[in-house]
Amino acid sequence: MKLQRKNRLRAVAFGAIAVSGALVLTACGSDDNSGGSGGSGSSKAASDVKCDGKGQLLASGSSAQKNAMDLWVKNYMAACKDVQINYKATGSGAGIQEFLQGKTAFAGSDSPLKPEEVAKSKDVVKGGQGINLPMVGGPIAIGYNVPGVDSLVLDAETLAKIFDGKIEKWNDEAIAKLNKDAKLPDLKIQAFHRSDESGTTDNFTKYLKAAAGSSWPYAPAKAWAPKGGQAADGSAGVSSQVKQVQGAISYFELSYATASGIKTVKLATGASAPVEASSDNASRAIAEAKITGTGKDLSLKLNYTTKAEGAYPLTLVTYEVVGDKGNKAETLPATKSFLTYIASEEGQSVLKGLGYAPLPAEIAKKVRENVASLS
Repeated sequence: MKLQRKNRLRAVAFGAIAVSGALVLTACGSDDNSGGSGGSGSSKAASDVKCDGKGQLLASGSSAQKNAMDLWVKNYMAACKDVQINYKATGSGAGIQEFLQGKTAFAGSDSPLKPEEVAKSKDVVKGGQGINLPMVGGPIAIGYNVPGVDSLVLDAETLAKIFDGKIEKWNDEAIAKLNKDAKLPDLKIQAFHRSDESGTTDNFTKYLKAAAGSSWPYAPAKAWAPKGGQAADGSAGVSSQVKQVQGAISYFELSYATASGIKTVKLATGASAPVEASSDNASRAIAEAKITGTGKDLSLKLNYTTKAEGAYPLTLVTYEVVGDKGNKAETLPATKSFLTYIASEEGQSVLKGLGYAPLPAEIAKKVRENVASLS
């Protein structure tokens, strides 16, 4: 029987969320071991949450949104006692795969569904198809571990050469040219990339392809294409390597850098000054995104080559992938209720405190309308 009620959601104020191997999201737990750590949440006034459905809601995918999802789940379950949400940050590729196998109610992905994935989704959501609903925005930070270098500027071309193994030392002339006041050591660069299929990798390589031109000869993809380099699993894996290994550099969602005290690169974009990775600067770039999806699909095209002042172009948008119709009847009420909360003004407002960028207001409004129409 459908259960409808309104509960008061208490404001949540908390410091850094330390995440070890696994974070228990529900009473029955989660075996996710790819998490990072979150920053502080919002302490805005409490508001109402519409609780609906009951039982366990399973979802998986993007590790970039894990810190946001941890807080959303905590807040939602504090209000809606009859729903247990278990989100596993398995990576975008694995999340899509599980959704297409009918194992989860929705997936988190840092890249929209490919046409062939949309076609396959019709076997799972009967009478409908999978759609992309943008929910989380934010910068992809370039974290580095170079002793004695507290500030570092790189551009897309130099980053492309570093991650393709063409620049091997931190005192390389190309890096020195961008950092004239830095004391760059004669230290080998240890470039780490994701070992799993990742939407973060997809967005990072889209940026390199768009902004670095011929210096990045590979097609953007969730799987890492260049030979060489070192690999680690998930955002937590690569950020941990940067934290531990001198000379390391990698790419991951900003809150992993913030929580671990990892220094991040400023990007030379062609603006008057290099731009640092921050939620505000990512928001300036995401505001230039265009909706390219059709129907209820809200896929976005990001502008990776923006030169706008203070706009950080290396951004990603995480989508929640769900059926437009034909979703499982037993999980649909809870799915709509939870997605309604995280797309709400309050759900979006807590993101900035974690280092994410809330969706532009006009996009968030469309997301809420499309969630309400799910069937």
